[in-house]
Amino acid sequence: LAGKTAIVTSGPTHEPIDPVRYIANRSSGRQGHAIAAALARLGAKVTLVSGPVTIPAPTDVTTVHVERAEEMRDAVIGRLPADIAVFVAAVADWRVATASDQKIKKQPGDAPPALMLTENPDILKTVGHHEKRPTLVIGFAAETQDVENNGRAKLERKGADMIIANDVSPETGVMGGLRNQVKLISKDGVEAWPDMGKDEVADRLAAMIAEKLA
Repeated sequence: LAGKTAIVTSGPTHEPIDPVRYIANRSSGRQGHAIAAALARLGAKVTLVSGPVTIPAPTDVTTVHVERAEEMRDAVIGRLPADIAVFVAAVADWRVATASDQKIKKQPGDAPPALMLTENPDILKTVGHHEKRPTLVIGFAAETQDVENNGRAKLERKGADMIIANDVSPETGVMGGLRNQVKLISKDGVEAWPDMGKDEVADRLAAMIAEKLA
């Protein structure tokens, strides 16, 4: 992958409710960070756009730290064109329409405050249909049911070349864990990979990307 440029997103996003609270998810960033590192080892010039995580950024990549989905979108779009884009981040689908600039206080006798939500930008879909669309666009689909069909639908809707779908139900331990079991969904069909460590998934995916761009 020498001479190729890659953008990888990783981790969760934090969508503020007020200065203290936020909407988030259980993503650790391990899979996205591992993919960024694996692409760099094969010679790609990698930009990792990471939401808030507690793991260290990989070496030999340029890491951009963001919190909100809108910040992640802007960071990605600002780094196009690229040869490869891999969207691993578990971006929050919704954010609070108007976040409070002061901590929301609990008042005796008051009902809980209503949180009005609005949709966040769809980063994968934006890039999949962008005028500067990368040569290879890969998205992740974290599902808890009907993994394959949901992944197929996402492939068509988002304009991706491939969707990597996985079951993140609590009993799998995938989200926040060290292992993953994925299905690669493309127009050519579905390829199921066995359960393996996230670093191994990353190395195998990077090798496949290199083969496709050879």
